[in-house]
Amino acid sequence: MSLDAGRCPDGHVTYPPHPRCPECGEEQTDTVDLSGDTATVVTWTTSYATPPGVREPNTLAIVAFDGHDVRALGQVEGEVDIGDTVEPVHVEELRDPDAGIREPESQAWDGYRFERVE
Repeated sequence: MSLDAGRCPDGHVTYPPHPRCPECGEEQTDTVDLSGDTATVVTWTTSYATPPGVREPNTLAIVAFDGHDVRALGQVEGEVDIGDTVEPVHVEELRDPDAGIREPESQAWDGYRFERVE
């Protein structure tokens, strides 16, 4: 599974992708897969009051991808600090599909978490 960002003809990269580039307004016509890239932790926080089905505590980080002028917000696996290098790792369940009031079959919560690179 890819972690797609959008790229416009002028080379601006945004995550998540948008129909139009927020920088220049051009149509985003290309994608960049960030799943194999590393990123640097810009800031992070830990939430102890999480929505139903989300792990508690839940550490979240804003990361800046190396080689791209783009940032993303995501869960972090393990401990992390500002300046740490992380990589995206695909997980099948970011959230427990049996939690909450919706039918579990409608709760597809796969995606990416970030793990610290040693």
